[in-house]
Amino acid sequence: MQPGTHFAFGTHEIHGFVASFTPAMPVHLAHWYLDREEFEPVPGTQPLFRLRAPEYDGPRRTRQAVHDLRRQGYTVHADIALAPSPSAGPPRLVRPHRVPEHRARLAQAGAGRTTQRFTPPAASPPAARPIPSKPTYPPTVHLTAAGGGRSR
Repeated sequence: MQPGTHFAFGTHEIHGFVASFTPAMPVHLAHWYLDREEFEPVPGTQPLFRLRAPEYDGPRRTRQAVHDLRRQGYTVHADIALAPSPSAGPPRLVRPHRVPEHRARLAQAGAGRTTQRFTPPAASPPAARPIPSKPTYPPTVHLTAAGGGRSR
């Protein structure tokens, strides 16, 4: 194995499809990744993990685990039979934290003007409300005297 390798995948005569991690990988992180890729620790052997239910498309699932870990940026050594096909090209780096970029684009779009609900401005807004003319008749006011209490 080349230096700096994080994971190694292969086959074992007793345990089937196995994976292991090197000291270059933190133990808790290696356990987390291998558990997510459906590998379980083999009792009695510290860094060795075996694929859960290898009879259900074990070679494809192991190749997928190799592919996923390489996409995350880890160096993975795999047997020839378990390595993803070379025609797949070099591993593509995943851009972390795409959610904030997406939210920033949404915020910019929300801050701009829209053409969907566009209302054209009025020709000239009125300066003030017109004052009604004074009536020619005297106002009629009916006042009633309140009888010592509060009105309802």
